[in-house]
Order: sequence, then structure tokens, then C-alpha cells
Amino acid sequence: MSQEFKYIVRVAGRDLDGTKKLVPAIAEIKGVGDSYANAMVSSLKLDSRTRLGMLTDRQLQQIETALKDPNSLNLPPWLLDRRKDIDSGSNLHRIGSDLDFMIKGDLDREKNMLSWRGVRHSLGLKVRGQRTRTTGRKGRTVGVKKSSLQAAQAAQQAAANAEKK
Repeated sequence: MSQEFKYIVRVAGRDLDGTKKLVPAIAEIKGVGDSYANAMVSSLKLDSRTRLGMLTDRQLQQIETALKDPNSLNLPPWLLDRRKDIDSGSNLHRIGSDLDFMIKGDLDREKNMLSWRGVRHSLGLKVRGQRTRTTGRKGRTVGVKKSSLQAAQAAQQAAANAEKK
């Protein structure tokens, strides 16, 4: 029984390219990197050289359940993206929109606590100690317009000349 090749495969709410090999294709999901995808594929005992479109429905279901519950794979905790979660205290790995929601919740918690990081986030400034003197000026006026500078200088000269007379 030969299975037909799927050019587009839906995994974890995302359409993936079926012509790609297994690890790079799974790594396209937000929150899943190359290392995590490689560890997941090897723990599921799948061949990483096969194309995603060649997998059976049962194998795709295994990948889906592994992405939803990474603790079932017995992966080392350092491979997960959220160790010792503040709310639950357990090791978690979020993907897709769950990851976006969790990051937004973390930022809101920092802002409500009025921590230094939260204040910097709320002001739209750099958070991790980068320099701000010359970089990070997006959306703000950079430099001085030459015409306004010349007008101010002319006004100063006119005022100085009026005082002399």
C-alpha cells in the first residue's frame, strides 16, 4: 500500500511544507527550534531524513501529541523553554499562540510590579542593558533640521544687533 505524498501538512495549527525534511519542517513552528525538533524526532523514533509529506497520519498524530505534551517524551528539562513556571512550578514548553500569550502575560506582570524591566518595557526603551545614547531611536526625531537651526541662529544675531544699537 503506497501512501500519497502531501505537499502541505497541517501540524499544530500551522501549514508546513511537505517537501522539507522532518527536523527543519517542524522547526518552522513558532517556539520549536532545531534542537527541540531533533530531540523530539529522535525520541519518537522517526527517521529525520524523511520528508514531512511522506509521514503517515499516525506519525503526524504522534508529533501533534508530542508538541502538546512534551513531558511525555522524557526530554531533559534544559531543552524546554519554560523551566519552573511561575504559575504552576512545572517545566513547560509553549508553541504558537500559547507562547505569544505567555510572553504577553510575563510583560504585563513585570509592568504591574513596576520592576525596572517592566518600566523600561512600558517606556519602549531597551531592557537588557544595551546602550541607548546612539541606538534604539526608532520613531523619535534624530538630529536637528538645518533650516530650523539657521532660523534660530539668525534670530539670535538679530537680537544681538538690536542690543548693540
